[in-house]
Amino acid sequence: MSAGQIAALIAAIAFVVLVVLLAIPLLKLGRTLDEATVAIRKAHEGSTPLLTDAHTTLTSVNTQLERVDGITSNAKTVTSNVSVLTSLFTATLGGPLVRAAAFSYGLNKALKARRGAKDAGQHSKRRGRRK
Repeated sequence: MSAGQIAALIAAIAFVVLVVLLAIPLLKLGRTLDEATVAIRKAHEGSTPLLTDAHTTLTSVNTQLERVDGITSNAKTVTSNVSVLTSLFTATLGGPLVRAAAFSYGLNKALKARRGAKDAGQHSKRRGRRK
């Protein structure tokens, strides 16, 4: 065997060792990709019931929101009706009630003033008798 043949044999052995060393990470990477494929497949299979449940929940929520919208519009109508009724009550009975209250207040003040005047007159008559 000549020196060139020995060098070629060493180079061939080194190349085989290099291929073996590189094959191990490639095999591990292949297994990792297989596991990732299996995990993705399981996640896809598990997501179908989840998405179906989410769709059912959203449909239920939309139904409830439509009911709440109806209730809100009814409450708005009731508020508007109460506002109109209050305005009507104020327009028809508010003025006369204010006048009646003012009249009763004035009458009360007048009666108190008259009583006060009578009481003052009696006190002055008593004082006059004592002298």
